[in-house]
Amino acid sequence: MTSNGPGAGKVVTTALVVTGNMVGAGILALPVNLGPSGLIPALIGTVFMWFMMTCTALIYSRQKALIDDPDADLPTFFGRELGPTGQWVSVAANIIILYGLLTAYLSGVASIVINLFDLPIPEWGAMVGYFVIAVLLTSFGAAVMRRGNAILMIFLWLCFAALVIMTIPNMHDGEIRLADWSFLPSGLPVLLTAFHFHNIIPTLCHTLDNDHGAVTRAIWLGTGLGLIMNVIWIVVVVLALPMTGNDGANLIQAFQQNLPATVPLAKVIGGNVFTQVSLGFAVVAMTTSFMANGTAMQSFMRDLVSTYLHSSNRTLVWALSFLPPLAVGILYPNVFLSALNVAGGVGINILFGILPGVLLIKYARGCGLEADRGMGHDRGVRRRAAHRGRAGGRIAAHFSGCGILDRKAHTVRI
Repeated sequence: MTSNGPGAGKVVTTALVVTGNMVGAGILALPVNLGPSGLIPALIGTVFMWFMMTCTALIYSRQKALIDDPDADLPTFFGRELGPTGQWVSVAANIIILYGLLTAYLSGVASIVINLFDLPIPEWGAMVGYFVIAVLLTSFGAAVMRRGNAILMIFLWLCFAALVIMTIPNMHDGEIRLADWSFLPSGLPVLLTAFHFHNIIPTLCHTLDNDHGAVTRAIWLGTGLGLIMNVIWIVVVVLALPMTGNDGANLIQAFQQNLPATVPLAKVIGGNVFTQVSLGFAVVAMTTSFMANGTAMQSFMRDLVSTYLHSSNRTLVWALSFLPPLAVGILYPNVFLSALNVAGGVGINILFGILPGVLLIKYARGCGLEADRGMGHDRGVRRRAAHRGRAGGRIAAHFSGCGILDRKAHTVRI
């Protein structure tokens, strides 16, 4: 028996887009934000959040109103399901998420370049240079992005493996027993960001021809690879960096200065090789995420521009997608961790936490009402049949799904 679904190669490359979206600014910020809580709380929180975010992604991937229309995006979906209020809440949350993430990528790369190298250029110059490269890579579309992302992910894994190998000799087990669970909630916004890829779900579904099995495999594979990399990175960095002291190369100071984990690590380990590899890892990690989220942002803006401005102008969509994050990054260059906290704590919480809960309540109430209507209708038919006293009266009522009456199967034979 032959299958017409997407091939394994297409599923794998699509899964790498998911991983590339996850392994970005979040992986660089996780050890800094979660480290002060201790290794064990950080790992437990990471695995729990991975499972929850993966499950919500699978739920979103089954929403026909979201994936069947090639031009639909989250605002359109929530508008259909929750009305104008839900639509505008989702618009605001999505803007916070995507602008926050793109700003964090730009700020993070510029911060790493300035802190690791003594370049004779201002920080905004490094940011603009990276912006041009990242936007060009993003603007080629989903198909080119998927192939280019696979190459970048291979390079990312090589850099990641090299960083882990060079950092292991500096690990010490004294930090394993430290645990401050009260600090864990402060790291949850970045955890949400680290496992966020939901904005690209419509693109993933369209790429895999809305094949549910292929989409499910791609999501589990992509998020699983992201989980493995995040767990390894947290263990290595938390056990290599002290909480305080060490001439400023510690977790607490990195947190206070909004620095990615590779900056204090480079000071602890030293050496030109580690500096070069850490730069390559950070830039590629954030570039893969920039590509994925940049694509989602263009899809989101295309939906807004088409719906409210009745225009399909590509230049306008591009400008609204990428220029605001660049402007914020230039005006406020040291906002790496702050931008991630806002994106995760506000935007992702609303869009992928609160609104799905509202949908669940709506669906549950709707199913209950339909079931009540069906049962009432069924009882009315029985009473009328009994009242008429016809011996041949018979009712065949069937309920499907969550108790909704299947009226096509409901017949009364006389």
